[in-house]
Amino acid sequence: MQAETGLETKFARFGDGIEVQNGHLIEGYASLFGACDQGGDVVTKGAYAASLKAIAADGRRVKMLWQHDPACPIGVWDEVREDKNGLWVKGRLLPEVAKGREAVELIAAGAIDGLSIGYRTLKAAKNDKGQRLLTELELWEVSLVTFPMLSSARVVAKSDEMPSDADTTLRDMAAALRGARASLAQR
Repeated sequence: MQAETGLETKFARFGDGIEVQNGHLIEGYASLFGACDQGGDVVTKGAYAASLKAIAADGRRVKMLWQHDPACPIGVWDEVREDKNGLWVKGRLLPEVAKGREAVELIAAGAIDGLSIGYRTLKAAKNDKGQRLLTELELWEVSLVTFPMLSSARVVAKSDEMPSDADTTLRDMAAALRGARASLAQR
């Protein structure tokens, strides 16, 4: 899905398992390399490298949102990195935030187990199967969602326990997500 700002998100059907440690610590893969999602996209190894480097150099963090809603941050990602399998995230849900408390309960009950990325495509190409190969992405956020586009993007562990340019980025992201919602509402 793409809105006017070029921000894309991935929504789809979910399958297995989520785990939480100490009630509020979560981790899992938000994106897997080489896996074709339900939109026909395949993320290639290294697609997040430049974005993660830029985020770290700027002293920023990838945002943790509820269902891609920029008005609903529910925690913080303490670690976001590429490994041999994909984009791995580890963070903390904030039970002091209403939606954070809800997320803890929904994950614990097994009602929510999906992770989904909000990103802008910087470089992509088509392969001989007609799939879009995403080779460079600008990562904006990783959300807990009901329906991730990549059905294998799951929280695998769960537990019990801004500068002015960032404001502009959040406004752009909010506009993109409003556009995405409007598009979904028209379907």
